[in-house]
Amino acid sequence: MRSFTANTSIRNNVPTDIGSARLGVRWVAVGPPVRAEIVVMPRREGDTTRYEVTLGETFPVGEETWRFADLDMTSANHWQVKIRRVDEDEVMEPPTGHLWKRARLRPYGQLDEAQLQSVEAALGHPLPPDYRDWLRRNNGALPEVEHHIPGAPFSLLPERPLFGMHPQYPPFDLVHAQRVHRDPWFSPDWLVIANPFGGLLVIGARTLKGHVYFLHELDLLGPPGPAASAVRERKLRAVAWSMGEFIGKLTPKEPDDQPAVQILPPGTATDPRNYQEGPF
Repeated sequence: MRSFTANTSIRNNVPTDIGSARLGVRWVAVGPPVRAEIVVMPRREGDTTRYEVTLGETFPVGEETWRFADLDMTSANHWQVKIRRVDEDEVMEPPTGHLWKRARLRPYGQLDEAQLQSVEAALGHPLPPDYRDWLRRNNGALPEVEHHIPGAPFSLLPERPLFGMHPQYPPFDLVHAQRVHRDPWFSPDWLVIANPFGGLLVIGARTLKGHVYFLHELDLLGPPGPAASAVRERKLRAVAWSMGEFIGKLTPKEPDDQPAVQILPPGTATDPRNYQEGPF
């Protein structure tokens, strides 16, 4: 049975149907060399087969031959493997996809249970479980170079790290950050975890979920108080569903990653609709 397409893409965790079989990808690795494990699931008969191939190599799908043609990654957990059927008239185009680069973060160390409890006592509430576990294992993290999430309007800098327990150096301290960065803008239902260039990164302080949100610096306006805080909180935009996903999305910034310059007049606030489209 011949496949009904000659080119297709396989997203992470989403099998693709080509007619003769369903194709999936278990994992990708940027290497070098760039590799992927491709899973072939026949439609009619035959066992599921897995092939570990490097970029440019081929693998069988029934009586056909297919090629691992390209890889496009936006983060460690979001990518597309591009494959194409090897026909007689195949044109060998060079790969053009973007390869994700692992975040270059330096954890400050680890925290024991007594230290975590002292942070929670100073904050006045328990830490969310996902963030608590990340803080226990890292105690914040220092970016070696500027980092960003492609498409998101903020950057973590060496002088603007992810906060940890650092009472000896208040600018990097999680508890101190709540007085400086949260209390003027948010209710105690939120926890500021970093003050990147471009805005603030926060998580819900009283929730079991570990979602990470961002508020643009242009929305850090208005008086203190519950009413204005509620308006700002409605403008939060989801960045990641957990700290693990957030770290996986962080990418060292390269010159080609710079967005086009946008000049806005002083006092301009972002459109709240921009924050209702889900994660970056």
